[in-house]
Amino acid sequence: MNKDGLPPLREVISTYGLQAKKALGQNFLTDLNLTGKIARCAENLENSIIYEVGPGPGALTRGLLMNGAAIVVAVEMDHRCIDALKDVSNAYAGKLDVHEGDALKVDEQSLIGDTGEKDIHIVANLPYNVGTALLVKWMTSSNWKPWFKSLTLMFQKEVGMRIIAKPKTKAYGRLSVLCQYRADCRVLFDIPRQAFIPPPKVTSCIVQITPRVEASDAPNQKTLEKLVSAAFNQRRKMLRSSLKALGVDPLPKLAAAGINETSRAEELSIEDFCRLASEY
Repeated sequence: MNKDGLPPLREVISTYGLQAKKALGQNFLTDLNLTGKIARCAENLENSIIYEVGPGPGALTRGLLMNGAAIVVAVEMDHRCIDALKDVSNAYAGKLDVHEGDALKVDEQSLIGDTGEKDIHIVANLPYNVGTALLVKWMTSSNWKPWFKSLTLMFQKEVGMRIIAKPKTKAYGRLSVLCQYRADCRVLFDIPRQAFIPPPKVTSCIVQITPRVEASDAPNQKTLEKLVSAAFNQRRKMLRSSLKALGVDPLPKLAAAGINETSRAEELSIEDFCRLASEY
């Protein structure tokens, strides 16, 4: 038994027959010391509501609760994990609210409900197959500052490097712009393959994203998304060619924004993209 009175994670996985499903992007953490470390990266757990996606057998959930999280609201798509999470809920009466469903389709604010004076932090070991889609969903919210105060998320390291990448690097792309445009992003530490059951083929990392107040002259979000997608969908082409996909002659827009028409997407800074989006 661990200090929360619950069995070790490997025993939980065995008891409930929770063989990880590749189709669900599952790789289960089993080290509660590690999940506790991840939990402590989210600030002010004691006065916060934690939103967790894909808790699986509850490793990170237990790490959050053992480290003082006031409430954890979790969304789990795999019905097999629900009974294991009920055991965690019983051990932490009133502190864990589990919902079975697809996190990509959830209205998080309706699910969480009245928060009172509590902040909301998203902390999750995201399933590999939907991690990027969920991040884009959260970072392209029409209302900013958003409903969450921070994101502390596990990704494949390759994805983490794309989130924090700088211009003129191979990793710099759509995800870099959509995240860094609105938030401060940093990789906190790596997670070795051996920390999971089954071990994935890649190293993972913990990324923390802290939203900033949106500038008064920020471009329209949807316009920026379309612009960035068009530019990076054909990243080897010059912008005078790739931006034709938007259906408007890009040359006057590029000139007005002070951007060379022969530049490529990866050469533009976040500020360049915002300036150009404002022209559109």
